[in-house]
This record gives sequence, C-alpha cells and structure tokens, in this order.
Amino acid sequence: MTATLPVKISFELPDGWQAAPPDEVGAPGAAFVALHPASIDDGFTANITITGRMRNDNATMWQIADESVHRLEQAGTVEVVKKSEVGAPDIPGLTDAPGVIQNLRLHTTLRGEPLELRQSQVYLGMEDVKNPAKRAVIELVLTAKPLQLARVIDDFKAFLRTVRPAEEDAE
Repeated sequence: MTATLPVKISFELPDGWQAAPPDEVGAPGAAFVALHPASIDDGFTANITITGRMRNDNATMWQIADESVHRLEQAGTVEVVKKSEVGAPDIPGLTDAPGVIQNLRLHTTLRGEPLELRQSQVYLGMEDVKNPAKRAVIELVLTAKPLQLARVIDDFKAFLRTVRPAEEDAE
C-alpha cells in the first residue's frame, strides 16, 4: 500500500523522469516513486523514491541513516561509501532542516540474479514548530546500477535543489 508523507513537500522532477505508482513498481512503502526509463539496464530502471515518517525519539540524522544501512543489510551486503551533512547549497528550500546524505554500494539479488547497485540517500528532519520533540523525517533516495549512476546523479542533485515544504493553501 502506498504510504503518505507526514508533511507536505513540493519538488520538480528533471526531464526524462516519470512518476510511477509505488505499488506497481515494487515500492509499496514509498509515498512517491519516479523512474528514468532511458536508463533501463538489463531489467533495472534507475529510480528516485520518497518516504517519510514521524519520529518522536532523540535519534540523530546520522543514526537514522545508519538504521537504513541495517535494514538494507537484510537483503544483501552494504558498504557506506560516503556520509556527510547536507546544507543550504544542497537543498535551498529546506535551509533550516538538518540533514545527512550517504552514498552506498549494495550487493543484492533481483529475480535470483546477483545485482550491484548504488544508492544516494538524503535524510531531512523537519521539526514540529508547536512540539520540537516531534519531527518528520523525509528520505529521498536515488537507486541505480553503477553504469546508470553517471547518467542520473546530476538529475538527482537538480531534483534535491527543488525540494521544499509545500505552501499551505491560502484561505
């Protein structure tokens, strides 16, 4: 079942990317999925997924990113290639949101065949202004095969620069 985000965000997809129903493309826990059809390689299409949830704990963005690594390890081998903080130049629409980006190398299987993937994961925390103990965590993830990555990484960076909190409808 397709998930919903705990906060509304807006973004723009770069040219060549198409929204896809999460349930139909094997990402039922995602709130949004975009595919890059021109990148299809041996049955795998580079994709961007967006998920989010409320967190009422004191976990840091670094710890939340580590949780993702542990989840992915259940499906294969995961190597953290790089991990750093993101800031205003990376995602200008969310300048006050603390964030972490991590790049991963994954070894898993697809339809019983070995598959090597790369992921660029961005975690953004957005505090509830009325209750700072509550916060939404948004996860933006690019997944691609190694040869696809060079074709789509700049698109992912362009996509990230458009992510911002959605404007509330004026009444």
